[in-house]
Amino acid sequence: MSAARPRLIGLTGGIACGKSAVSARLAARGAAVVDADEVARAVVAPGSAGLAAVAARFGAGVLRPDGSLDRAALGALVFGDPAARAALEGITHPLIAAESARRVAEALAGPAPLVVYDAALLVESGRAEQFRPLVVVWASPEVQRARLVARDGLSAEQAEGRLRAQLSPERKRALADFVVENDGDLAALDEEVGRLWGRLVGAEGG
Repeated sequence: MSAARPRLIGLTGGIACGKSAVSARLAARGAAVVDADEVARAVVAPGSAGLAAVAARFGAGVLRPDGSLDRAALGALVFGDPAARAALEGITHPLIAAESARRVAEALAGPAPLVVYDAALLVESGRAEQFRPLVVVWASPEVQRARLVARDGLSAEQAEGRLRAQLSPERKRALADFVVENDGDLAALDEEVGRLWGRLVGAEGG
């Protein structure tokens, strides 16, 4: 008797590796995707307890006139200040974890053949073991640099700085149960995702 196929996976990858493109292709094949970035925005949405807690800790200056979070103002307060950053994470991380868990449970109760928890910092946050099997989207540093320059208009030096600030893709790759290679074009990525889908769900294409 074959082992049961997973219904929940973690999806992560370094900057400009193409994680979002993989997530979109899995969703197009019928996966339910829980996006950690979307959750992080939701827990500090206008009127939320999370936003109220952030404003209480950092002051009304982190709010825009319409009551939404001024991310630039907040970033200026926490950038380079480990204590302030820790305070912010102490507010937001438990909220993100709880809302992510709620959305994952809701998705698992639904009909989707696969539930994907899409999080750029899944390894860095120490939560990768909660989302096995872990899929890592990988691209070579050369390709990452080229994409950052083309996509974000960065200089080569700026792109290199962004890469140095990230956890090494090789360290993430070493923890992966599945690796999606994304050094090529979108057609090649489609084929990679098709193979992954076949291994996870048991049917090619879709």
